[in-house]
Amino acid sequence: MTDDNDFIPHNDLERQLLDAQEGRLAPDRFMQALLEAQVFLPVQDDPAQVAGLQTSDRAVPLSLTTEDGMTVVPIFTSPDRAQAFLSGFPDFNGGILAEFRWVAARVPGCGISLNPGWPVGLDVEPEQLRRLVDAGSEA
Repeated sequence: MTDDNDFIPHNDLERQLLDAQEGRLAPDRFMQALLEAQVFLPVQDDPAQVAGLQTSDRAVPLSLTTEDGMTVVPIFTSPDRAQAFLSGFPDFNGGILAEFRWVAARVPGCGISLNPGWPVGLDVEPEQLRRLVDAGSEA
């Protein structure tokens, strides 16, 4: 897509993510901010409904399996960041804007990939994610 130098942050979370990746923000401070940040979770759309309107009370998030068998849920810093990635998944053109902590607590045993396909992103393995959510709930 672009390299880090061409990535223009569009919101506070993206500014903090870029700052963390470039060493201007401590990783633990970024992770604490991420817990409270709003992210975009792609969910499966019912093709019989209006595109983008979630009518079910049980959203089905997109999940992928890595080469080593780990399940990963892609999330994005904004719906705009998801567009190119989701073009390969036509059934997933809906989504939910939610607090990262809420998303992380609802994907037990999965890793998370923040902004896959973009040079400014983050991968969190399942155990790391569990520890982050547990530590965040104690704060």
